[in-house]
Amino acid sequence: MGLSAGMVGLPNVGKSTIFNALSSGKAQSANYPFCTIEPNVGIAPVPDQRLHRIDHFMPTAKIIPAVIEVVDIAGLVKGASKGEGLGNQFLANIREVDAILHVVRCFDDDDVIHVDGSVNPIRDIENIELELIFADMDAVSKRLTRIGKRNEPEYKRERVVLERVREFLDAGKWLATQEWSDDERIILRPMFLLSMKPVLFLANLHESNIGEDNPLLDMVKDYAAGHGAAVVPICGRIEEELADLEADEARDFLVELGLVESGLDSLARETYQLLGLQSYFTAGPKEIRAWTVRKGAKAAESAGVIHTDFEKGFIRAEVYTLQDLEDCKTEAEIKARGLMRLEGKEYLVQDGDIMHFRFNV
Repeated sequence: MGLSAGMVGLPNVGKSTIFNALSSGKAQSANYPFCTIEPNVGIAPVPDQRLHRIDHFMPTAKIIPAVIEVVDIAGLVKGASKGEGLGNQFLANIREVDAILHVVRCFDDDDVIHVDGSVNPIRDIENIELELIFADMDAVSKRLTRIGKRNEPEYKRERVVLERVREFLDAGKWLATQEWSDDERIILRPMFLLSMKPVLFLANLHESNIGEDNPLLDMVKDYAAGHGAAVVPICGRIEEELADLEADEARDFLVELGLVESGLDSLARETYQLLGLQSYFTAGPKEIRAWTVRKGAKAAESAGVIHTDFEKGFIRAEVYTLQDLEDCKTEAEIKARGLMRLEGKEYLVQDGDIMHFRFNV
């Protein structure tokens, strides 16, 4: 799909540790600012038990989950919007992603330095958001100056929208939390405004705080609620340990910790939702696979995710649901009961559809 989420936060909040575990990557992780300079890109699987439920009735040689692309971006400091630290590079990197994974430190540890000398998650969040808002204010001001007082209708419309944007930014408001019409979004899209991006907060906990009351985590949850954003509690150190274990060992470790699933599983699913994505499935003896499409994708477009020829020569889609499979046990029985639907290219694919495509090259 070409969509990605950027992992951001102040230096030393645990971004690279979480990223390493998420992607099983090799991002450098150390106890000093700007450890990450060039952005690291990782591909992380999206856990989906529906794949295994399909496999129960249609045994296969291989199960392939959907994936998300995550970018680990250099830590940000005050003044980034004016080029302080690695500010210019940071802003350029985050402008290229589609959503923000904001890592926030929610633990005290004398052995891990904090760039501001103390742990305060709300201050940390606001420091980063203000830098992004300042960068957007600069971009909007430059654009307004560039179009000046041109009287062409398209520039008049753009000027009205940009003036509204500037009012929100001057008030320190995150643009993604405001209401925008489709026309306004089209006008603003070419500017790649940073505060228009959806946000998911990752509350990085200490291993000793797992499952316990945490006032710092509660602060982040309250703040996120005002953004209409979700919060994923996660312990970077534990997730890094889990990433090094075999599947059975990892499950046992989670049980010992009193956890149903890892924080990374929750993170991957939440990020998938944040990016506006959904999955449909193909199933056969060689593989069962989750294919990623945007919500609202039509059948022909979805077929093109497998191969462009599928979209160009699309004839029809044969569609059924996981519930149909669980009720009927086999595809043959699904067809015998008339539950295998034939859909055209305009069909809106639903999350969890099981599909076969017919096409003519």
